[in-house]
Amino acid sequence: MTAGSTPARSRAERPERPPRRPTAPDGLVVVDKPQGWTSHDVVGRMRRLAGTKKVGHAGTLDPMATGVLVVGVGRATRLLTYVVGAEKEYVTTIRLGVGTTTEDAEGEVTATTGAAGVTSDAVRAAAATLTGDVLQVPSAVSAIKVDGERAYARVRAGEQVELAARPVTISAFEVTDVRPGPDVAGDSSTGANVETVDVDARVVCSSGTYVRALGRDLGAALGVGAHLVALRRTRVGGYALVAARTLEQLEAQADADGVLATLPLADAARAAFPVRELDAADAAALSHGRALPPTGEPGVHAAIGPDGTLVALVEDAPGKGGVLARPAVVFAAAG
Repeated sequence: MTAGSTPARSRAERPERPPRRPTAPDGLVVVDKPQGWTSHDVVGRMRRLAGTKKVGHAGTLDPMATGVLVVGVGRATRLLTYVVGAEKEYVTTIRLGVGTTTEDAEGEVTATTGAAGVTSDAVRAAAATLTGDVLQVPSAVSAIKVDGERAYARVRAGEQVELAARPVTISAFEVTDVRPGPDVAGDSSTGANVETVDVDARVVCSSGTYVRALGRDLGAALGVGAHLVALRRTRVGGYALVAARTLEQLEAQADADGVLATLPLADAARAAFPVRELDAADAAALSHGRALPPTGEPGVHAAIGPDGTLVALVEDAPGKGGVLARPAVVFAAAG
């Protein structure tokens, strides 16, 4: 041993690594994401619980937000591309009278405008103008890339980011309560406080909608700043909060049963897509990647075999032989 070197630790002195958990079966897990966690944090915890690195999620939630995060394990990660585009539902609280850099409670205050004169009728009328097919400018702190860099990274570096408006669909912007919010400090030169108004709302929207931007736009329509103080996702497509479990519940279940429980592939697909039931011949054809007669309906369908397993996701598409139901993803092994 050379001078100044550290002696190697004996095997007995090394801390023991926790035993690796058994690999969870392929399937989805609906997680109730806690506040303060990134979606990537949740995936990291789920990899340990599921005993595999093959874990992903469908649709990022901001650290401030809580609620439904759909996580895929094993082959179910191949479903996530299609789940991401599903309709989403949220409940949120929007604080009128204060604007922030991030359009939520984690940002720095950019402007304060007293909102005490804003009425419930005015809030509901403004929300109605933001409902339907609209062009929405995404939040400047979104993950959209600008010249190869995430918009939020540019904002945090002090840049002014301008994003182009995008078409989104707000199926519902239902105001459920309007009430006085807390007073906040206003202009330091006057020392006067600013009265705020809190708006509780339920939002149903297409993929790509930013609820933070919706709150911002509500404030703009009312002539006051606004930001989100709470956001909870209650549904992603057919996966609702009632089926979600906290990370603590998932860990307790995995400890008790010896392996993390997942929603099987077929059940996961039935919750998200229209179903096409297959006979044995069609199941065999799809398992080899061959197309079937068209479904006659738009969108992706879950093709379920006679044994109840998910064979493939199919979608009507033109090609050689005309419009056919062609496999987008095949799950069943060719026999």
